[in-house]
Amino acid sequence: MNILNSKLYEYMIQHSTEITDAWLDQRQIQKGSIYSADAESEKVSLLRKQNRQTNYTVSFALLGDEASFQEEVLKWAEDVAESRVGSGTPIHEVLNAVSSVREIYWSFVTQFINHYKEELSFQDVVQWGNIIHSAFDALSIQFSKMYHEIMKKRLSSQQEVIEELGSPVIVFSEGKAVLPLVGDIDTSRAKNILDHVPTKCSEKNIDHLYIDLSGVSIIDTMVALQIQQMIQVLSLLGTDSTLTGIRPEIAQTAIQLGINLDSIKTFGTLQQAFTSSGIKIK
Repeated sequence: MNILNSKLYEYMIQHSTEITDAWLDQRQIQKGSIYSADAESEKVSLLRKQNRQTNYTVSFALLGDEASFQEEVLKWAEDVAESRVGSGTPIHEVLNAVSSVREIYWSFVTQFINHYKEELSFQDVVQWGNIIHSAFDALSIQFSKMYHEIMKKRLSSQQEVIEELGSPVIVFSEGKAVLPLVGDIDTSRAKNILDHVPTKCSEKNIDHLYIDLSGVSIIDTMVALQIQQMIQVLSLLGTDSTLTGIRPEIAQTAIQLGINLDSIKTFGTLQQAFTSSGIKIK
C-alpha cells in the first residue's frame, strides 16, 4: 500500500467529525425531510452516526483491500437503506445527500493535498480522485440496489395484506365460514380469490363456505366462470358451498353465459341461508 495513501486515510479518519459537522452545517430547510436543517435532534444524531460511517467506508478504499471495502459498502448500504425506507425518504433525496457529502469530503482531501503538496505528484492526486469518486459511486449503486430490494419486499407484504382483505374467509362456527365479497371483481381479483380461498378453507378445516355476493354489482364472463371453478375446487376438497346475495343482473349474466347453478345452493340473503341450515347468529 502506498505510504501517501495511508497518510491520507489517517488524515480523513482524524477529520471525520469535522467533515460531518461541515456537512450538517450546509443543510437547508426541507419540510418533512430527515435532511432538513430543522430536523429533530434524534434524526440529527442518526445522520451524524451514518455520516461517520460514510467517511470511514470511503476512506477505507484508500487502503487497497477491495474485498474488505466491498463488505463495508454492503454494511453501509444495508444500514442507510433500511433507515431511509423506514423514514419514508425518497431515493433522490438520499442520492442528493451523498453528492453533498462527496463535495465536502473532497474539500478535506484538497486540504491534505495543499498541506503535503511538496511530497505529492500529479499522479497521486489523480489516483485519489479515481479511488474516492469510485468509492462514492459504489455507495450510491449499492444503496440503490438495497433500497429497491427493501421496497420490493415491503410492497409484496402489503400486496399480501390487500389480497387477504380482498377475500377474507371468516369463520363463525366450527367448520363453517363466510366469504363476503365486496366491490368490483375483475379477472385479476377473481383469479386471486380462486388461488387463495381453497387454501384458506383447507387450512381452517372449513366444511361449508357461504359465499356472499350481495356487495358485488357486476360480474363478467371470466369472473363468473372462475367463481364456478372455485366452487368445484372446494367440492373436491370436501367443502360445500352456498351462494347468497345474488343480484338479478348477476343471475341473468350466469344464465346468458350458460353457467349451471342447479347443483349449487343459492339464497337471496345470507340470513336466509343461515335460517335454512338452522344456524342462529346472535
